[in-house]
Amino acid sequence: MNLTHLPDVLLYALASIFILLAIASIITFLLPKRYPNKDYTELRLRVRTWWLIVAVFCLVVVSSPSTAVVVLGLVSFLAFKEYLSLIPTRRADYRVLFWAYLAIPVQYYWVHMAWYGMFIIFIPVYMFLFLPLRMVLAGDTQGFLRSAGIISWGLMTTVFCLSHMAYPLVLPQPVGAHYNGATLLLFLVVLTQLNDVAQYLWGKSLGRRRIVPNVSPNKTWAGFLGGVATTTLLAWLIAPWLTPLTEIESLLAGLLIGICGFVGDVVISALKRDIGVKDSGSLLPGHGGILDRLDSLTYTAPLFFHFIRYLHY
Repeated sequence: MNLTHLPDVLLYALASIFILLAIASIITFLLPKRYPNKDYTELRLRVRTWWLIVAVFCLVVVSSPSTAVVVLGLVSFLAFKEYLSLIPTRRADYRVLFWAYLAIPVQYYWVHMAWYGMFIIFIPVYMFLFLPLRMVLAGDTQGFLRSAGIISWGLMTTVFCLSHMAYPLVLPQPVGAHYNGATLLLFLVVLTQLNDVAQYLWGKSLGRRRIVPNVSPNKTWAGFLGGVATTTLLAWLIAPWLTPLTEIESLLAGLLIGICGFVGDVVISALKRDIGVKDSGSLLPGHGGILDRLDSLTYTAPLFFHFIRYLHY
């Protein structure tokens, strides 16, 4: 694979991620020797799965935009499929679901074409109006409203929202710029995931007062505020290397990702609690399902994309 067309800062950033993963792997190897009475199986599974996640992500950011869009489209397909596996649908909706699944490649085709107008309205307008019509033609009104809400909300969350990770890859790159769509995506994903980690660590260290105990009992004010502050600081430090954001804009982007990442997390937690499951699936050992890993991005991806597009594109 020819990497000469990629910004140097992107290669350095990816190399840093692999170094951190290598350090994490060494730590998980040494911990059982230092503390043999403790079980570190889940930690080892998490680190191994992170290797897979990072490998796929690297494939996305270093490959051509067309390949990256296809891979991210597959991610949306898996997320939507996992979502539907959690929530039972009516037999009458099987043909409706065919059209919902068909919307996934169509949505990512608009990304590939960089047709922003159709990208932004296809699912929220056309599919939102078409799917209930197809349900009406099936002739079964029992549970109609519930099914319409389930399918439309799932399509919006797992396809429309997550497709905003792909669109930065087709944004025009200014001549001589030190950043491109791949570095914007890297900035978004790395900060979103680090925000989750930071909120967990701050919560474990100082957390006492819970925010939404009926939804996610482990979420505390200390974890939330500490995570947002950490993410904002990291955004301010990293943005000059990966984005066109100014210092003030970097701080705002960090606040946006920190706060909205928390919201995405608890919204998916509310969904799982309503259904009565701990994890959305078992696709990612140690992490649960793909929605467990992408929950924060369902909020941060569209909001960050429109934030940076409004300011610089």
